[in-house]
Amino acid sequence: MKARPHPSLFLCAWWRSREAKLLIKEVTVNWRGLTSTSKYFFTLGERPHLSTWKRLFWRLILLTAGLLGLLLYGIPVVRARPEVLTCTSWGAPIIWDGTFDPDVAQQEAIQQNLTIGLTVFAVGRYLEKYLGRFLETAEQHFMVGQRVVYYVFTERPAAVPRLPLGPGRQLRVERVFRQRRWQDVSMERMSTLHAALGGQLGREAHFVFCMDVDQYFSGPFGPEALAESVAQLHSWHYHWPRRLLPYERDTRSAAALAQDEGDFYYHAALFGGRVRALRQLTAHCARAQRRDRARGLEARWHDESHLNKYFWLYKPAKILSPEFCWSPEIGRRAEIRHPRLLWAPKEYAFVRN
Repeated sequence: MKARPHPSLFLCAWWRSREAKLLIKEVTVNWRGLTSTSKYFFTLGERPHLSTWKRLFWRLILLTAGLLGLLLYGIPVVRARPEVLTCTSWGAPIIWDGTFDPDVAQQEAIQQNLTIGLTVFAVGRYLEKYLGRFLETAEQHFMVGQRVVYYVFTERPAAVPRLPLGPGRQLRVERVFRQRRWQDVSMERMSTLHAALGGQLGREAHFVFCMDVDQYFSGPFGPEALAESVAQLHSWHYHWPRRLLPYERDTRSAAALAQDEGDFYYHAALFGGRVRALRQLTAHCARAQRRDRARGLEARWHDESHLNKYFWLYKPAKILSPEFCWSPEIGRRAEIRHPRLLWAPKEYAFVRN
């Protein structure tokens, strides 16, 4: 969802057509739920051949029309988070609490009549341990008021809890084969998602989010997160210098990044975007994993390593702050105002046995 120009821009163009000297400069505006990086204001020069009363008359017209535009379209709201980075070097917004208007984002999504997919893998003991809470909290917080279709991938479809769903929300269960190692479950996810996006999921959803099951929603996760491609800042690494980020460094791997490469470290527990963009992402990662496997290699952090390589090559259109996927073990931080998604306790000895 792109920021749109405020009506006063058209007013500026109209005044210029009156051959007044118009200078466009900078003002931050909030429009359609996002803070626009486009900035402007204008000053009026004098026209020597106009009489004083004519200048006064046109300035009153300008003031009246400007006030009318504000009443009709809303007063621009400046939302700032000076203590955090809110825009990347390539112009993608980093979404923090306070940098968007959730009501405006919600209304625009409703007007577009969107269907949003949410995929999750619940294999082995992950199903009993985490899936029920994940789905229950998703019903409370994920894209409330929108059409949503949940896709649960599991080797035991009959064990998936059948929860009451709100209007316009559906649950679909897809069978997958259980892998011998938990690492293989993670590594096969990209291939499975690529196939699903090329099938029914891709036909019925406009946007899709892919999430890990061992987490739960704790706050509103709405249309402000939608974009062509969406990456999630890793809550443990978002403040680390690049040289310390856990990228794959083995140059033999397709996921490898050099010491001077990488923008941020992204978490594979949450990524998303339009179906076409996700098809490209999952195809790239699945292909890179097959290449590594043929060479007897396995990336340090499995599909997450390949995801970070992909987002280095193809920059995400929007980045979610750690508020959208936070680990309570880190504790309180001043910049984390309202977490949307929280990591559940990691009981690896139980779920990976």
